[in-house]
Parts: sequence; C-alpha cells; structure tokens
Amino acid sequence: MLGPAELPMLKHESHSWSWSTTVAVQVVLLAVLAFAAYQPAWHGGFLWDDDAHVTRPELQSAHGLWRIWFDLESTQQYYPLTHTVFWVEQQFFGYAPLGYHLVNIGLHALNACLLLLLLRWLAVPGAFLAAVLFALHPVMVESVAWITELKNTLSGAFYLGAALCYLRFDVTRRRSSYGAALTLFVLALLSKTVTATLPCALLVVLWWRRGRLVWRQDWVPLLPFLVLGVAAGSLTAWVERSLIGAEGAEFNLTLAERCLVAGHAFWFYLGKLVWPENLIFIYPRWELHPEEWWSYVYPAGALLMLAGAWGLRRRWRAPLAGLLYFSGTLVPVLGFFNVYPFRFSFVADHFQCLASLGLLVPVSAALAVGLEQFAWRAAL
Repeated sequence: MLGPAELPMLKHESHSWSWSTTVAVQVVLLAVLAFAAYQPAWHGGFLWDDDAHVTRPELQSAHGLWRIWFDLESTQQYYPLTHTVFWVEQQFFGYAPLGYHLVNIGLHALNACLLLLLLRWLAVPGAFLAAVLFALHPVMVESVAWITELKNTLSGAFYLGAALCYLRFDVTRRRSSYGAALTLFVLALLSKTVTATLPCALLVVLWWRRGRLVWRQDWVPLLPFLVLGVAAGSLTAWVERSLIGAEGAEFNLTLAERCLVAGHAFWFYLGKLVWPENLIFIYPRWELHPEEWWSYVYPAGALLMLAGAWGLRRRWRAPLAGLLYFSGTLVPVLGFFNVYPFRFSFVADHFQCLASLGLLVPVSAALAVGLEQFAWRAAL
C-alpha cells in the first residue's frame, strides 16, 4: 500500500512526455469533448459588456489598432493583446457572434491540451482526467461562452504554455526554454494580468517537486517574471481605479472587511468547484458585518485549512501545494485590490478559471492513484 509520501501529486520521478499515439488520441478527445459540450454557445449572441470589448467602429482601422496598444483609455480594459485579437476577429467575423464563440471554445480546448502535456511532463497521475475536468467543469462556462472572456481563454493559453516551457527549463537549463517561457509570460500579461501570479505558482510547483527552494536555482531565474508581474499588476490596479471606475463608496472597505470578503470568496469558489450548483452570471453582492463574530468564521476556516496542510507538509506536500496555488492565484480577485466587477458582486465564476487547477489536479491524481491501488489489490 502506498504511504502518504507516494500519494497524489508526489509521483514526479519522470520529467518528460512523448508524442505517442495515446497522447494524440487524448488531445483529439479533449478537443471533441470541448466543442461538443459548448455546442449551445455556438448559437449565443452578444451580452452584458460584449459590445465594449468587440472592436468598436472607431478602432477598426490601422490607427485604431495603434490606439489599442498606446491609448490606455481606448478600450474597456488595457489588455492590448486581447483587444488585438478582438480587432482581428472583427476583420473576419464583423458582428456575427458565431466566430467569436468558436475562437473562445478552440482556445479553451487548447488550454485543456496544454494542461494535459504539462501534467504529463510532471508525471502527475490522472493527467487526462484533470484535463477533462478542466475542459468540462461547469464553472468554466462563463469563461468560454461569454465573448468578453476571451481574456481568460487567451491568457490561459500563454500562461500554461509559459509554465510548460519554464518547467522544461528547470530540468534542461536551456536558454531557449527560458526565453520561450519569458516571452509567453509577457504575452499572457498583455492578455490579462491575473496571470501575474504565474511565478508564484511556479515556485509552489518547484517546492512540491523538491521539498525546498534554492535561491540560485529556483528564485533567481524567476526574478524577471516577478518584476514583470508586479509591474503589470500595478498598472492594471491603477487603470481599474483611475480609468475604469473601481473607486467610490462600493470600494471603500476597511482591512477587516476586505479580509471578510477574501475568506467568504475562498469558500465560495471551493464550494462551486466541489458542488457546481446554482451557477449564475452575476451573484448577489454580500453584505459585510465586521462587527459580528460569526463573520470571521470564513477567513478563520480558510486559515485553519492552510494550517492543517502546513502541518502535513513533511509527510505529504500535495495538499499545501494545491491550496497555495488555489488561494495564491485568486489573490488579485479576493478583495484586497479594487476591481470594477465588485460594484456588482464580490465573486464571479470566471475569476477562478486558472485557480481551479489547485483543486482539480490533486483530486484527479488522488482518484487515479486510488483506482490503481484498487486494481492492484483486486489482482492479488
């Protein structure tokens, strides 16, 4: 019987994958599953703020493309690469929504395939199951079926591609892999700056693999990523406040209130991953009661869970790694920074698109190892 140190996410002896028939079949299956599952979105139209993201008439020229990159107020948010893709889509599709939906679905299928390759490189059990869950989990619908969330699907492709290239660099120390990772990370930031959390996510993965972090080996190569991430995140935070309108009474929260939002959001997202019931486009905005003791149950519970995982780290690093990845990737939208959607709600399904991997991957690995052990025992 496997001990705790050999359970999910700790089987990382191999750091390679081959483009075998099995991998090719799995990639095709992921693409087919994604396009089949999201077939209803083919018939969807524009909604909510899609008209502010799909390229407006005054930006459809070559000069408009220049403005997308160099005029911070020309687009809904300053994600110039995302709006460049919208610009290209408008040239091909005009205002027919089908093409926009197919691009989003195609990118989501690509992201599932990149996740599969990434997990196979790390030799994580249940890689295909994790990719299927990521492709088909109901909380992904908002990111895929909402045209505006090209931000998520496009940035996700660059994020996962950068992670795969960097983890190859970690093993081979080839400059080409490092350069590719840094380039893809910059493209991810230009698509959506929530991807600024990637270097921290990579540190979590490196710690999980080795049980420790070495300054020169692990921290130093990621310093340029950290600097770029902080710079991009700071710019986005300023744009959200100064140009988009993420300020005023709705955003005047005390530190205690922000901690309450973060604690509640942590359990909200975890709950929707475990039991994706009653998913809606815009959730009601919570009322905060910092004067009531019971309001602190959410953040206290989250801290206790992290403390429990910390206590297990010497015997089983996977729970802490998963929770650190999950909560760390959510940090930009947990309430500590002002983002415009907080005017309507403190949570949204599309906020946890990448963070969900912190739960989906360990669960898939646990199921795979459990089934392997069951089959082994049954064969005895």
